[in-house]
Amino acid sequence: MEQTKSKYTADEYFNLPEGEPYQLIGGELTLTPAPGWQHQRISRKIEMRLAAHIEKHELGEIFDAPTDVFFSQENVFQPDLLFISKGRENLLSQNGIINGSPDLVVEILSPSTAIVDTIEKKEVYEKYGVKEYWIVYREGHTVYVYVLKGSGYELAQKAGKGEKVHSEVVKDFELYIDEVFCL
Repeated sequence: MEQTKSKYTADEYFNLPEGEPYQLIGGELTLTPAPGWQHQRISRKIEMRLAAHIEKHELGEIFDAPTDVFFSQENVFQPDLLFISKGRENLLSQNGIINGSPDLVVEILSPSTAIVDTIEKKEVYEKYGVKEYWIVYREGHTVYVYVLKGSGYELAQKAGKGEKVHSEVVKDFELYIDEVFCL
């Protein structure tokens, strides 16, 4: 699909050929090239720990990118990781799309995605009720955990070398930073 239009809708986005490297952010098709191996290593380590905990305690489902999450006609994202709690399976559509806000979203920053992930996507996650948003700063070996309180996000935790973060939505889950970044 040529990018000659200034705005696209979710309906047009979903008509793109499967596997096209785009997200729909504010009605704009945003190219999302494949992440590098460093990003993928961090994502895998977080996902493996989350998945083991979630499955052991039967808490819900975890998915990784590229999984489309429909928020609105202008916003369809592919978070690096997302968690849907048990009892919210109705968000899992038959066509493979998540229709609505996950309980937890994890985005791993790269230089090309930092502004989009920390501002634009964060605002959408907040607006549509993602209960917990983790921003992983690959370069700084740091994880920021934002929790939805009332109508906005509050920074609940910031952890770096030698520290751990815990989730408020994934019951009893803790993540040791050194295990993720191999420090």
